[in-house]
Amino acid sequence: QAQLVESGGGLVHPGGSLRLSCKAPRMITSVYNTYNFDWYRQPPGDQRELVASISSGGATDYLGSVKGRFTISRDNSRKTVFLQMNSLKPEDTAVYYCHGQSPLYQTHWGQGTQVTVPS
Repeated sequence: QAQLVESGGGLVHPGGSLRLSCKAPRMITSVYNTYNFDWYRQPPGDQRELVASISSGGATDYLGSVKGRFTISRDNSRKTVFLQMNSLKPEDTAVYYCHGQSPLYQTHWGQGTQVTVPS
């Protein structure tokens, strides 16, 4: 299946910022605007959790612990979804995964990108 292409991870110290990107592959470029997108994260040794969501219409939702710090957005002209992460904390350390779902529930995942915020 087509995989979303993630970029932007890295190591930042507490209080720093990162912007993650998730670009649609060729296979779904033409229908990108119909997809809902999410960012999940999986801390070391822990379960994957939903961090932020954005609908095809632009409505957003967030995990409570990231509200006010993270912003999910989409640029439909670039077929790309972003996660702007500000005021990063050590608890944000995780592998972050982009997820997209079509109106018919076809699911695509990104490869994962590591975000590390040392204590």
